[in-house]
Amino acid sequence: MGGTRKLTIIHANDLHGDFFSEIDTSGKSVGGLALLSAYLNKVRREEENVLFLIAGDMVQGNLIDSEYKGNANLYIKPMNKRLMQPFCILKKAGFDILVTGIITEKVMDSIKGDSLLSSFVSLEEASQEVGRITNAYKGDDIDLTILLTHIGMDSDRELARMLRPEWGVDMIVGGHSHTYITEPLVENGVIIVTAGEGTNQVGRLDVVIDDDTNSIIEHRWQLVRIDDAMVQPDQDLETYIRTYQKRVDDKYSAMISRLMFKHTHPLREVETSMGDLFADALAEMTESDVMLLASGSIRIKELGPIVTLRDVATCFPYNEPLFRYLVTGAQLRRMFASFMRKENRNGEGECYQVNSRARACYDERQGRLTSLTMDGKEVQDDQRFMVCLQAYHAKNSKRYLDVSGEELHALRAKVVATGAREVLEEWLRNNQNVGREVEGRLQYL
Repeated sequence: MGGTRKLTIIHANDLHGDFFSEIDTSGKSVGGLALLSAYLNKVRREEENVLFLIAGDMVQGNLIDSEYKGNANLYIKPMNKRLMQPFCILKKAGFDILVTGIITEKVMDSIKGDSLLSSFVSLEEASQEVGRITNAYKGDDIDLTILLTHIGMDSDRELARMLRPEWGVDMIVGGHSHTYITEPLVENGVIIVTAGEGTNQVGRLDVVIDDDTNSIIEHRWQLVRIDDAMVQPDQDLETYIRTYQKRVDDKYSAMISRLMFKHTHPLREVETSMGDLFADALAEMTESDVMLLASGSIRIKELGPIVTLRDVATCFPYNEPLFRYLVTGAQLRRMFASFMRKENRNGEGECYQVNSRARACYDERQGRLTSLTMDGKEVQDDQRFMVCLQAYHAKNSKRYLDVSGEELHALRAKVVATGAREVLEEWLRNNQNVGREVEGRLQYL
């Protein structure tokens, strides 16, 4: 064909079922699928060639998704056969565009229990998979190659540095770490973009592609705010979504508890009032000395004072089993030292909320846990404690808590609940007008 053509890429990530608009402090309607759809239609009217890409976690976390049970490169091991198509070739502007998916580490962990399935388990292996796919389709005269990832910004940058130039990867559209950027990053000649979280904004990348060199010769990126000052909502889509919302509302609108005050969970890397409340509740219900509650399993930032069934299901969507283990004081100290280290609290690591009996202090300058107490007394290496973990974190205890599964099962292990959310819901029903303030259970020096 020869010459150059323009392509507009609209990208989003980590929408987490942010289906409906909200009113901001200025009175504008912001975000939601109806406004997002209207913006996409506007761009498609204005531009000849438009792609819309979503880099993972589109609906997970919304109650509609939970109620209706709403990625790439998985293999069936015995046959060494891909479980699904790991790429697609899109035709736009007369160009062939190769899009390949890279799955999150959490997805990889979640399939480890299935002996028939496997995936790449490191960025090195992921980069090799990219090389295999791009090499296989060079004969199709691919003009643009995009990696659609869900591994976090730091991992995106590391992956880009591993890619060989001859593979021809032009850009990475990423998600998972909820990172906001002010301009595209460039690593090893690869453009990297992401768009925070939710539907309040999307990224827009306008590129000019040279057909002779199969390369991007110009690009311009911006983070676009989605509100009703720019477009009016797509009413057909709004009506369609509302039909599902009504069914959910009818079921989940019942009040189950009243808290003393509003509880919050603004960041998963720090102790929060909501995290304290939930950790205390689960520790009590499972008769555990220590509840290590994954901060990331709490999916909203505010709760109460009125708590409905909808609130609990939206806030705590992972109704997974709870496991209780008998561990030594030495093992417990290793757990706290692992998740409290500074390099783990970077937006991509696994952090935890703990119940009131535990107090821990971590010195970031020295890089070590300086104190861990239970009921006000320093934990001794030869003591024994009952520790409760959610199933996913029990399965991945070595990675996230520096204690292997073999160690956890060495003394005593028991399934104490088949559904964590159901346990939490029961506790809230039976405990009215309760409240927790952030009280320094986890301290950093």
